[in-house]
Amino acid sequence: MRAGLKAQDERIVFVVGSPRSGTTFLAGAIASLPGFVDLGEVAAFKAAIPELTDVPADEASRRIRRILSLARRLGLVGALRGVEQTPEAAFVVRAAALAFPQALFVHAVRDGRDVVCSLLERGWLSKGRGGRDDAGLPYGSQPRFWVEPERAADFAAASDARRAAWAWRRYLTAVAATPPERLHEVRYEQLSTEPESDAESKPAPAERLAPMKPRSSEIRVALRFFVPSVNMAAVKLARPGSSAGS
Repeated sequence: MRAGLKAQDERIVFVVGSPRSGTTFLAGAIASLPGFVDLGEVAAFKAAIPELTDVPADEASRRIRRILSLARRLGLVGALRGVEQTPEAAFVVRAAALAFPQALFVHAVRDGRDVVCSLLERGWLSKGRGGRDDAGLPYGSQPRFWVEPERAADFAAASDARRAAWAWRRYLTAVAATPPERLHEVRYEQLSTEPESDAESKPAPAERLAPMKPRSSEIRVALRFFVPSVNMAAVKLARPGSSAGS
């Protein structure tokens, strides 16, 4: 209760990337660290993103801050460092950076071929697929907000595999709008096979956490820039395998 009533920690971590790139696994790993909390995919934020992409960044930033601050307050987790994992946040990274000047962005990148196969298995972009996601956004072959307006008809007429590849490309390129000094890229394949090397080969953002140790084996991943004191060579990774997350 007390954690929710204290001043909110402004250092939110946004885990972004294409769906099926390991964002869920990566966000859960970070959130398992002491002092962090997994916000999941905040439904109100996810549902608002299509509209937020069409408004000026300063207005979008105010709305993002209001939505996420309220979600954390209602969850009584404001004093903890929130980890938000909505993949579509890739399309509003500039506004999110304005909303939370101390936020960091972690980009989960996975081989596009594997992403396409996983999306085809899920069927989220497949023709004739019904239903909606947890934010009320429909599945199926209809053009999404991230499809280039002049190519909407091409998207709807494309094969399921091409739509899946289209999604991977659009999410991947959208992240480029993130301030580079606040972005850390994590390769899914390297996390799965060489957890130590990914963390040690990339410089950390300027702001680091004080040294601390993880509290579960699942979080012993290559995010050494969050926990610089952990001896990764002595740690085993609970590999994500086929559970790549949304």
